[in-house]
Amino acid sequence: MGIGHVLGVLGGALLAHAAYATVQYHAVLKITEEEFSRPPMDVMMQLLLGLALCMWAGLAVPAKFLSVLPHSEENRIVSLPANLDFMIFNHRGRALPSDDDLKLKT
Repeated sequence: MGIGHVLGVLGGALLAHAAYATVQYHAVLKITEEEFSRPPMDVMMQLLLGLALCMWAGLAVPAKFLSVLPHSEENRIVSLPANLDFMIFNHRGRALPSDDDLKLKT
């Protein structure tokens, strides 16, 4: 478990605590019959810090980004549409049954 995982868990905990604090603040305002305009500043800081930590973890945890090379043998083109902006590469969907396998045999 690396530093990215720890930052992700800490960011998630901060976001959960900020949500809980906002609900509690809203409940207090209902009791005192005041208008709810926005959460307090400390809750806003928790939200921003939690968001930043979760984004950092989301970028740090997965791994090194690799580019997709269309000329690689692993990523060979299955079909080439008329619009070259959308190219289809091999993927895990080929392990699923085809449409012919799903038809009822009569």
